[in-house]
Amino acid sequence: MPLDELLTPDSAVYKTLLESTKAIPWRIDWATMAFTYIGPQIEPLLGWERDSWLSVNDWAERIHPDDREAVVNFCVAQSQSGIDHEADYRALTRDNGYVWIRDVVHVVRNAAGEVEALVGFMFDISERKKTEEKLLSLQKELEALSFKDGLTGIANRRKFDAQLHAEWANAQRSGEPLSLILLDIDYFKQYNDLYGHLQGDECLRQVAQTLQLAAAGPRDLAARFGGEEFVILLPNSDHKAAQKVAARCLRLIDKLQLPHAKSSGSHHITASFGVGTLPAGDVRSAAELVAAVDRLLYRAKQQGRHCIVSDQASEACTA
Repeated sequence: MPLDELLTPDSAVYKTLLESTKAIPWRIDWATMAFTYIGPQIEPLLGWERDSWLSVNDWAERIHPDDREAVVNFCVAQSQSGIDHEADYRALTRDNGYVWIRDVVHVVRNAAGEVEALVGFMFDISERKKTEEKLLSLQKELEALSFKDGLTGIANRRKFDAQLHAEWANAQRSGEPLSLILLDIDYFKQYNDLYGHLQGDECLRQVAQTLQLAAAGPRDLAARFGGEEFVILLPNSDHKAAQKVAARCLRLIDKLQLPHAKSSGSHHITASFGVGTLPAGDVRSAAELVAAVDRLLYRAKQQGRHCIVSDQASEACTA
């Protein structure tokens, strides 16, 4: 028998070739939307008997509910337009599980150019999806690590910069206030000199965790700015709210009672604060806001440290 006859759709050789592959071949008649063929591989993969695949409704009902509407709408639209397409989705198994499927669909037209049938292959891509999900999880973990300060465990400067620019844009768009707190641990160099860098690292960790507790809003961000400097970003917080957060931070750091024998005017770790809120002055960019608050922090140090200086008011220094 000639090769072209062996490979006709009705030949035994043709069916053997189709049914020996792991891919599951199928055919749907466009006029009736009925399956005219589906490979026997469907039963061991999904558990549904081969003769239970009667129409496209059976196909649609066996798609995971979370995927069903989007996949069905996409495939119907592409098929109606006569466009070959692919779709990835979770196919439900008879035992209430699911298998990730990639459906590759070819639109068959008649001599008049009208859609006559859909033919395609279903591929089990579960292992590929597991690999993709694992890679995505690892990517998210790496991204999280890239935004975390390795010493203190809170957000790092990179995360702060990214969120500051996002919140700045949101504040410009919405007109919401945006506040920023910069703080510096007082006499930290002397602390390191006296107690050593390991104890200094532990001090930074405790202060960082304290600030994390104080920044309680859903979008608030406490981050390590650099060295012994920290920053708290307070979206949708006005001056009054920012002052309260700064005062709470000052009290909580005092409450730690971390000994500091070389601190001028105090015998424990303290901090100085600068607080700024938009809209304020001539601040025209996120960078200018940081610079303005940094100047306020510098004023707090000039006034004796262990106090809060803002763009609207100051709390008397207690050091």
